[in-house]
Amino acid sequence: MKAKGTGRRGLGRLSIRWQVMAWLTAFVAALMFLLWLFQVVLLDNFYQAIKSRTIQRTAQAIARNIDQQDIRSQLDSLTLQPDIYVRILDRQGETVYNSTNGPMSMVHGMGREEALAFFQAAELNGGSVLELFHQDLPNPFADPAPGEPPRDDHGRWRKGGRDTTLVVCAQLVESQDRGTLMILLSSALTPLNTTTETLKVQFLCIAAILLLLSALIAFFLSRRIASPLVSLSRSARVLATGKYDVTFEGGGYREVQELSEALTYAAGELSKVEGLRQELIANVSHDLRTPLTMIAGYGEMMRDIPGENTPENVQIIIDETRRLTGLVNDMLDLGKLQAGAHTLEAAPLSLTALVEETLLRYQQLVEREGYHIRFAPGEEVLVEGDRSKLSQVIYNLINNAINYSGADKTVTVEQTVSDGWVTLAVLDSGPGVPAEELPYVWDRYYKASKAHRRAAVGSGLGLSIVRGVVELHHGRYGAESEPGRGSRFWFSLPLLPEGALEG
Repeated sequence: MKAKGTGRRGLGRLSIRWQVMAWLTAFVAALMFLLWLFQVVLLDNFYQAIKSRTIQRTAQAIARNIDQQDIRSQLDSLTLQPDIYVRILDRQGETVYNSTNGPMSMVHGMGREEALAFFQAAELNGGSVLELFHQDLPNPFADPAPGEPPRDDHGRWRKGGRDTTLVVCAQLVESQDRGTLMILLSSALTPLNTTTETLKVQFLCIAAILLLLSALIAFFLSRRIASPLVSLSRSARVLATGKYDVTFEGGGYREVQELSEALTYAAGELSKVEGLRQELIANVSHDLRTPLTMIAGYGEMMRDIPGENTPENVQIIIDETRRLTGLVNDMLDLGKLQAGAHTLEAAPLSLTALVEETLLRYQQLVEREGYHIRFAPGEEVLVEGDRSKLSQVIYNLINNAINYSGADKTVTVEQTVSDGWVTLAVLDSGPGVPAEELPYVWDRYYKASKAHRRAAVGSGLGLSIVRGVVELHHGRYGAESEPGRGSRFWFSLPLLPEGALEG
């Protein structure tokens, strides 16, 4: 399997330099082929089709104006063109009009029977007919009979001239004065042999020059594109080894420069994440090790020392076990929130009553540790949300305030209503958070103080859980702090109208 994969990779892919050269060369080759096809191979066909269409349009224009008073002046101006010859005949084959610009034309030398044959062919074909004749033009150095085009006994042009193709068009038209008339036009297609040979030589020269230029352009263009990509690839391999201080340098094109800037930014973010991950491991390890050490210590003391199996020591073991359970549960909840696995069981509830229920859980802490938790709601407010998750939000905000409260151990919970929203804020009187660190307090792995301290209550992951739950409720959250004057953490939810709880 390994050999197979290597072989397929080796069949690989050409580098971008060779691909650009190949594609550009192929494009130029295809372009030259089309030019050769249309300008050389199909030149006679295009010329013949254009000439035939011109003759037909001329015949139709004469037919439309056949009864005009100035038709003869129009015909005379038309016959000034040296390559178009006009003859108009009636049904008996008598000539009504004959151009004077070319006695050597086929329509001029056409006999009565030949003209009537064209007349019948036009009638059978719906009023018009177009035919091509391959003839030999007369030798310009021969002596023709005075006033007559040189023809052989069969009425054909005399041999000895140069080969040409004649276009003859017959168009029937109804005249008010003369009845049915036939407009007979002829024109010679100039031989393009010499022109074609000239175009072939020019084409070969142009093709050689274009292929050379395309190869040069492809080489320099591919080099300009490939060089920065090779540099980015080399830096990416360095990044893959865990060296996050690598800088991606790209130039040449805007897209490559934007890619290099994005990769440099990604490397910086990976460096931050790695640092935060290591810090999280250290903090969580500390939080896990401390209760485990206390559980093991008190357990050994109760086992080895007579009389130490007291309710107080058992309670300490129970408390530390609960602390461990809370830490593990908070880590699981945070992971679910970040993965989007949590679902809401939303229902109308009293946010005020939920705060009061949560504060009852701190009664023992207040009595034992001397903390002061103040809450004066003023009025009861209703919101729609998940009771257990909103209770967790309130609990984590109060825990955060208790853990970082000042010497007075005072925590204040405020409830305010404005513009259809209720805001619940928790204030502490602790050291506060520096302004430059305040936007990051909600981030996962973040800890404002690098010196880890053991939380008095909770797991230390509360703010990340608060953010996830509030976002799940489509609410708002924020924090204000000033070093030395404490912090204020809050969240807001839309109000429900009064009576929603009863309904």
